[in-house]
Amino acid sequence: MQNNNLKISFIGGGNMAAALIGGLAGKLTAANNIHVIDINVDSIARLQKQFGVAISGEIDTAIADSDVIVLAVKPQQMKGVVAQVLPHIGEQLVLSIAAGIRASDLSRWLGGHAAIVRTMPNTPALIGKGVTGMVATAGVSAEQRAIADAILRAVGETVWLEDEALIDPVTAVSGSGPAYVFYFLEAMQQAAQEMGLTAEQGNALAVSTFVGAAELAAQSSDPVSVLRERVTSKGGTTYAALTSMEDSGVKEAIVKAMKAAAARGKALGEEFGKD
Repeated sequence: MQNNNLKISFIGGGNMAAALIGGLAGKLTAANNIHVIDINVDSIARLQKQFGVAISGEIDTAIADSDVIVLAVKPQQMKGVVAQVLPHIGEQLVLSIAAGIRASDLSRWLGGHAAIVRTMPNTPALIGKGVTGMVATAGVSAEQRAIADAILRAVGETVWLEDEALIDPVTAVSGSGPAYVFYFLEAMQQAAQEMGLTAEQGNALAVSTFVGAAELAAQSSDPVSVLRERVTSKGGTTYAALTSMEDSGVKEAIVKAMKAAAARGKALGEEFGKD
C-alpha cells in the first residue's frame, strides 16, 4: 500500500514513533507529509535530518490537515496532550500507541470523536520485526482501518482484535514480551560465565540460540510443545535442565508475571482515564 498524499502527524517523537517513521517515510507516504511534534527539539531535529520529515515543538493548526494523528506519548501525558489536540480535531483517524489508555476515554477527551484505533506495538519494531495488537472503534471506516494496518505493518506484523479488553493481554504477551526474552537471555549469559565461558561466548551462544529457536518455531507447523519434546531425551542434559525449571516453578512464575502485566495495563486505563 502506498499513498504519497497521506498526511500523518505524530505527537511524540520517541523510539516507537521513530521506528514507525522510519518504516513509513518515502514508503507508505512522502517524508514531507509526515509531521512530528515534540517539545524535545533535539529529538525531532534528528528525525528531520534522518528522514526529511516536518517538525514542530508544539501542537498547532498543522495537524488539522492530517489524515492520521498518531498519539505516541506516555500514558500519564495523554490527557493533557489530547486537550491540546481537541481544537484541531475533525475527521482524522486517531491512532494511539500508548499502553492502558482506553479508546472510550480518548473519544470522550476528544469531544466524542469516533474514529480511533488503539494499538500495542513492541520494541522489535525498531528493526522492522515488531508485532502490534490493534482494535478499532465502530466509527473507523474500512479505508481508515486499512491505513492503520499499513502504518503498523511498516514495522512488522499486525494482529486485529474484536474486543478492546484483549489489548491488556496483548500488552502482557507481546508489548512487554521482549523484556521477558532479554531477562531469560541475561540468565543464560550469567550461567554461561559461571560455567567458564567468556562474556562474548555466552552472549553469542545465548542470542543465536534464541533467534534460531524462535525462527524454527515460526517456520514449523508443529506446536512449540512438540519442538521442545524433540530436544528432550529422557535422562539427558535437556531433561535435567527442564526438570530443574519445573521443580522451581518457572512456567507458573512466567504465567503469573504475564497476568500481572495485563492487570497493570487495565489499572493504567482506570487510573489515567479518570476525569
